[in-house]
Amino acid sequence: MKLSFLNTMSRKLEEFKPIDDKNVRMYTCGPTVYNYAHIGNFRAYIFEDLLRRVIKLNGYNLTQTMNLTDVDDKTIRDSQAAGMSLNDFTAIYKKAFFADIDTLKIERAEHYPAATDFIPEMIDMIQGLIDKGFAYQADDKCVYYSINKFDDYGKLAKIDLENQRTGERVKSDEYEKESVSDFALWKAYVPADGDVKWDSPWGEGRPGWHIECSAMSKATLGNHFDLHTGGIDNMFPHHEDEIAQSEACNGCKYVNFWLHCAHLQVNGKKMSKSLGNFHTINELLGHGYKGEEIRWVLIATHYRVGLNFEIDSSTLESKSLQEARTSIARINNFIERVNDKAGDEQSDEISALCKTTKEKFLNGLNDDLNIAEALGAMFEFIRTVNKALDSGSAVGKEEVIDVMKYIDTIFDVMTFEQKNDVPQNIIDLAHERIQARADKNWGRADEIRDEIAAAGYVVEDSPEGPKVKKA
Repeated sequence: MKLSFLNTMSRKLEEFKPIDDKNVRMYTCGPTVYNYAHIGNFRAYIFEDLLRRVIKLNGYNLTQTMNLTDVDDKTIRDSQAAGMSLNDFTAIYKKAFFADIDTLKIERAEHYPAATDFIPEMIDMIQGLIDKGFAYQADDKCVYYSINKFDDYGKLAKIDLENQRTGERVKSDEYEKESVSDFALWKAYVPADGDVKWDSPWGEGRPGWHIECSAMSKATLGNHFDLHTGGIDNMFPHHEDEIAQSEACNGCKYVNFWLHCAHLQVNGKKMSKSLGNFHTINELLGHGYKGEEIRWVLIATHYRVGLNFEIDSSTLESKSLQEARTSIARINNFIERVNDKAGDEQSDEISALCKTTKEKFLNGLNDDLNIAEALGAMFEFIRTVNKALDSGSAVGKEEVIDVMKYIDTIFDVMTFEQKNDVPQNIIDLAHERIQARADKNWGRADEIRDEIAAAGYVVEDSPEGPKVKKA
């Protein structure tokens, strides 16, 4: 199947065709760096990582921009509450964000523009909107975008302006769908902003949130590019306002494909600090979970389907993460078994299976990132190869492992290196247990098994003989 996505703009599945042949340009909404990102945020970032990897798996070159919002209402509010400068305050959370994406093996984007580094570009864009009659300075000295001047306002969120209750203007960065109003491009300085201000043709102040992404995408990707993504909550007002600003200023279409991912809930409820179900990556790591387990939970549900993360918020025992641990162990045990039992020869049936598995896996992903179909192809492959190994059929290690490595270019949770990290004294105990069993000294064999378990290892009996592994 050719690469296709459900385009939020059309609400239809469309074949993806880049503007520039094999070169794809994509903008992904990044974090507002006023706090540590939580697992709900990373649901979107993992979806965007999946999208990035699938695009590359199809042979395209990719340039991705992910913004860092380091000046807005929340960063100013919380930096002042902390008694810190805006730059020092946001630097903490920028650093933490990059540590978290590395933990989750999220591939780095080509550009991470910070809003505070693009103020001149924002001012230029605002001036262009004023010059074209799409923006005006109000009596409060702020500059607003006039939505009535843009005929297509509401086309992404499908808002019927004629039947929508509208207000005169809104200054807040974030507002509800009911507030279809002129929105702030430039906010005039007020004492509450402290030392956060820049000079502009309209007086001292700072940019509104929405103009930031329009300016940073224009600077890094151009006026017209292929893909723009984010959480469903970004569709309105943020993405709607981006379209209005960019298309009015640049005089051309802004983005060809819009993709939005659904929310993550915790135990069926919206994540919030007040409910005590607000969980960060570092918090989960501290409880013994691994980055690949968190990644698996966030990637294994289709991006447009709501994801329910099951966890006891008081003990941090998580059913979702335990299931992820089991799934990853099953995959890695299969890889280990192939390394142990497969040889150089391969039957025609397994060779054909390797080829069709890759095709099914890619076809699933190309169908609007159908992760369930991709997972089904992988687990059917594992089941079939395991049966072949059980029956003694010829299974070629190199070709089977190549399929798993191909699949892991997307999931990035597998272990391919065989490590013999069992201490010699544990290996000696295992050999002693073999002899005890041969002598039918079952009591001693059980004692040795318990000794090995107490040391943190486990003996697994297999047709090839006992194997000792880390518990």
